[in-house]
Amino acid sequence: MNPTIEIAKLLAHMNPEFGTRDYLALDVIGGTQRQSAWHAALERIEATRPDVVVALGESAKADCVHIETQAVNMRDSRIADNAGLQIQNEVVVAGAPALYLSTLPTQSMLHSCVSTGVPAKLSTDAGTFLCNEIMFRLLHHAHKKTTSSASHHNFIAGFIHVPQLPEQSRLRGGPCMDSHTGARAVHAILNCVAASCLPELG
Repeated sequence: MNPTIEIAKLLAHMNPEFGTRDYLALDVIGGTQRQSAWHAALERIEATRPDVVVALGESAKADCVHIETQAVNMRDSRIADNAGLQIQNEVVVAGAPALYLSTLPTQSMLHSCVSTGVPAKLSTDAGTFLCNEIMFRLLHHAHKKTTSSASHHNFIAGFIHVPQLPEQSRLRGGPCMDSHTGARAVHAILNCVAASCLPELG
């Protein structure tokens, strides 16, 4: 059970263009171990060559939509992943910068989300588990493509954390948000990103 999967399904009905070349919303975080999550994301990116990648993840601690502004080059997991692997005090990518900033228009995304009546905030802490790693690898991959002298495909990327579902909250406590509210928020954010960025990317 993961809200990102339900949100991605609802987004597909709300706007069939999500998931095309220009626009890729990834829901590969939930329920996946570290390596398979990134490899699944990379496979989708290479296949569709999107101009924008917005990755979604669940946060059991989030009391609203969190628009992440940065990812750090650190793996430090308090729990094991689905493969039973617990990484502590290691870098995500050796030789990479200490952090990457989101290349999405985060402030505009925040305003768009809040304007729908869904609470949101900018976050500087994506954690040091799978979600942070996916965001860091996305931005590192995009940076490598941009700075390469070879032919490359450029894209901008970022990450959104959504609260857990009510069903999850009933089992383990903590704040929650239903999938339809989450989808409305992400839909507004994606439309904001498209209006702000896609005309410039060409």
